[in-house]
Amino acid sequence: MRVTVDSERCVGAGQCALNAPEVFDQDEDGIVVLLAREPREADAEGVRAAGDLCPSGSVTVHED
Repeated sequence: MRVTVDSERCVGAGQCALNAPEVFDQDEDGIVVLLAREPREADAEGVRAAGDLCPSGSVTVHED
């Protein structure tokens, strides 16, 4: 699994950081910051939830 984010599309909803705080954070404006491009297996469920719940489609989960 790997993750990409599009900070230009991000609306700052924070679902990514809430569901997978080891993988995502937010900057001072609430925009997504990717902390781990290849998340650990322990974070996989939260990463998938973040991708599903992101209202702007900024988070993309690639199941390699």
